[in-house]
Amino acid sequence: MSIPDHQLELLSPARTADIGIEAIKHGADAIYIGGPSFGARATADNSVQDIARLVRHAHRYNSRIFVTLNTILRDDELEPARKLAGQLYDAGVDALIIQDMGLLEIDLPPIQLHASTQTDIRTPEKARFLQDAGLSQIVLARELTLQQIQAIRAAIDPARCTLEFFVHGALCVAYSGQCYISHAHTGRSANRGDCSQACRLPYHVQDSQGRFIAHDKHVLSMKDNNQSANLAALVDAGIRSFKIEGRYKDLAYVKNITAHYRRLFDELLGQRPELARASSGQTTFTFTPDPDQNFNREFTDYFVQGRKEDIGAFDTPKNPGRHLGYVSKVGPDFVELTVSEPGAVLHNGDGLCYYDLQKELVGLAINRAEPAGPMSVDQWRVYPKDPIAGFKDLRKGTELNRNRDMNWVRMLEKNSSERRIGVWVRLEESPAGYSLLLTDEDGHTGQASVATAKAPAQNPAQAETMLREQLNRFGATLFDPFDITLALSQPWFIPASTLNTLRRDAVAALEAARLAAYERPPRARPVEPPAPYPEDTLSYLANVFNEKARAFYAKHGVKVIAAAYESHEEQGEVSLMITKHCVRFSLSLCPKQAKGVTGVQGTVRAEPLTLINGKEKLTLRFDCKPCEMHVVGKMKKSVLNQAARETEIVPLKFYRTRPARAPH
Repeated sequence: MSIPDHQLELLSPARTADIGIEAIKHGADAIYIGGPSFGARATADNSVQDIARLVRHAHRYNSRIFVTLNTILRDDELEPARKLAGQLYDAGVDALIIQDMGLLEIDLPPIQLHASTQTDIRTPEKARFLQDAGLSQIVLARELTLQQIQAIRAAIDPARCTLEFFVHGALCVAYSGQCYISHAHTGRSANRGDCSQACRLPYHVQDSQGRFIAHDKHVLSMKDNNQSANLAALVDAGIRSFKIEGRYKDLAYVKNITAHYRRLFDELLGQRPELARASSGQTTFTFTPDPDQNFNREFTDYFVQGRKEDIGAFDTPKNPGRHLGYVSKVGPDFVELTVSEPGAVLHNGDGLCYYDLQKELVGLAINRAEPAGPMSVDQWRVYPKDPIAGFKDLRKGTELNRNRDMNWVRMLEKNSSERRIGVWVRLEESPAGYSLLLTDEDGHTGQASVATAKAPAQNPAQAETMLREQLNRFGATLFDPFDITLALSQPWFIPASTLNTLRRDAVAALEAARLAAYERPPRARPVEPPAPYPEDTLSYLANVFNEKARAFYAKHGVKVIAAAYESHEEQGEVSLMITKHCVRFSLSLCPKQAKGVTGVQGTVRAEPLTLINGKEKLTLRFDCKPCEMHVVGKMKKSVLNQAARETEIVPLKFYRTRPARAPH
């Protein structure tokens, strides 16, 4: 078990330790962050020293730190990964997020292990197996419905395994861990943290007769995930860890989105007293969180509530922003616009955008913004940074969106939140002087005493008020008083310096007690004898890239184990991506959609389609029974040639049968 079943965990991303500290400040119960290597975001790496600094800060609030060690590993990388795991354990890290099952076959420290989204958990059988193999928290596939999540929850033991689910951020269109387009076309493996994001490219879509049914559409690009409206339903389905995507995202995104979900969960916890948050303290904000203010491709809740038609960001993978108004005049070096919301204010540095006649998003950065007239409240004149002549199809009546609000940006550059742990304060007199006892919301105590002569207060009526005011000043500490008790025999005059000393020493004692009481979650033991894997055959889709991973699956009863796609054994056409998203469905060409439609039923078939981007071609094949789409292609010769030249890296080969001996 990662967390008790009555607790809800808000899990935020961190590109850096400093961003992680701000995420905790804005209400995160846990942080996931990349280490110096072997993380599935190749450029989002951090030193062990920085992670240790983040750990020390997080544990003050009982927040936890998870480090991503979730690439697939070559044999020669297992030992460096083992050493790194030891360093992270010594730094106080609470868990490692892993994909490669070979890590379970080497001598890791007793650190908790979580199953990455890359392990592709879609079925109760797979979830149960990973639990029995010793994974304490598992990230479910983003394509699952509430009913499918419930079925997985029923199959696992909540006392042994916590279910985690992505609730916000960019969506990978492929089933987790099952996209190989990047490696096939460029040699950059998504499973090794270096995805080229072919899914965000524009494609022509051609049918089996050579007809184009879509031009320059981003048909593999999804809108961004937003489960704000489904949190209670996800809790009821069995999710306990709620994950925000974004280890590449900036500080403003992490602050805003963490704060947004913190507010939603605090409201939910207020309605559900049987549940509790997974860390300590209460967070207050100086701003109102708004997910629309950060980069997004518009939002979808994807498949949680069943299949939806409008899940794709087909027109653009960029940020279309929020509706602002309409162009009223285009001048030689300016644009005048009418804002739709009275009182809306434009700022120098704001970013505007609009769609041209080809539905391509065009950006317009404001150099200077001013009201169009002295009495104008809804008319603005903006002077773009770039020449007016370069803005295609910009004319009167064009709808304008704002995708960067500099006032918002500047606000989030400042201190924007405060997180405090509640304490009960008790001041007592002792034979030698006074003592101060602090008891926090988690039951930890810190006490301090001072020896000093007692002097009666000259103004008894004001003495108590002054004492309470002084004791309430917790300033920049972690703590905020719930209540102050004065256990005194009479009103005493106690100098402010004495009270400050008592408070400072009691706070230090309480912080020390909190850190001493913190317990890292334990490593789960796999069941014995080893649980059988749900299947006895593994294709390249299982991402087995080293001998230890192969040994792991063999130990669990798998008979046939193919090598990972990155081993370059699959050189013909294969499924480079498997996805729940269906281009035919999105283009209203699905046979199931045609059922019952007079004149159409029976005429629409799930025939293959072709995606074309320049010289690149991919075939779309449709498996209608599970309602899945396969993006089919093969590895480019240049990738194979490059791999052959890298003689120091020799991919492992697994054989279904013993290879024939070469003739003598």
